[in-house]
Amino acid sequence: MDATRLDDGTATRLLGIAIDNIQRDHPVHWTHVIDGDHRLVPQRVLHPVFAGSFDWHSCVHQTWLAVRLLRLRPSLTGADTARDALDKLITPDNCAVEASFFASPAGRYWERPYGWAWLLLLDAELRSSDLPWSVAPIADVLRDRWLEWISVARLPVRTGTHGNTAFATGLVFDAAQANGDSELASACAQAALRWHRDEAGYGGFEPDAADFLSPALTTADLMRRALSPVEFAEWFDAYLPDLESERWRVLREPFPVDDPSDPYGSHLAGLALSRAWNWEAIAEALPDGHRYASLARTASAVHREAGWTYVFGGHGYMADHWLGTFGAYLDVKAF
Repeated sequence: MDATRLDDGTATRLLGIAIDNIQRDHPVHWTHVIDGDHRLVPQRVLHPVFAGSFDWHSCVHQTWLAVRLLRLRPSLTGADTARDALDKLITPDNCAVEASFFASPAGRYWERPYGWAWLLLLDAELRSSDLPWSVAPIADVLRDRWLEWISVARLPVRTGTHGNTAFATGLVFDAAQANGDSELASACAQAALRWHRDEAGYGGFEPDAADFLSPALTTADLMRRALSPVEFAEWFDAYLPDLESERWRVLREPFPVDDPSDPYGSHLAGLALSRAWNWEAIAEALPDGHRYASLARTASAVHREAGWTYVFGGHGYMADHWLGTFGAYLDVKAF
């Protein structure tokens, strides 16, 4: 499909999927450390706002998707149903339960950094809008948790899955800027420079079987936020000095997805979408005439075309509970 923009029909389908997901209690993936039988309670008891969509982080970013679409297209078909669902989930009492969990010892590390980043992005989206909901009690706790962690984190996590620190830090940086939170934005930029400023000659092998993010490209996408355009161009030249070589065809072209209904296969489908927005952002950050600008634009376009084929592909819940967010983020970004 042509996904150069998000038309109303596509947005309506995405909104419907998101609202279905955030209200669905099962299947659910529990990841809590349980220290006694008394902790074996339904997920919606611990997390009354974000218990749907298979796991907490997916529910958060599906909620972000619903909120983002309602803000951009308030008259979409199904918008009233979506508002009713959000009214029931995002309540002061429910948010207080979620905030209490993250303020407890159990919440010090859980869902860091991926889930935290999406929550802070959702919070910034709501603060930037006139929509009636607020997740501020949760965001306030996670903002402090984030600062506590990132201010002293000496090493990044260069993975293609949820632990990837570059991707999460980029989202939080954008949320901080939208909120005018200079302390949080500065902490993210400082961490980016601490982790990646001196990296050169990237030599990783991508992708792994479970990747939905590119370690190389998420790092570059973070660094274009932390550096000036001139500095970024110099850094990127050193980071991937031989990007046009056969060695990096695997990064420039979409990777085949053998079975998008498989959990790992759905990850590889999402990888095409995240690479598309990474390449697009890199192309926009590079100066006019840079030797890699055209390559980045072409790579973004082919990944976009490949990635969107999976969003409505009927590949089952392992794909449906999250891929829509990645498709929408590619086309409407945040803010």
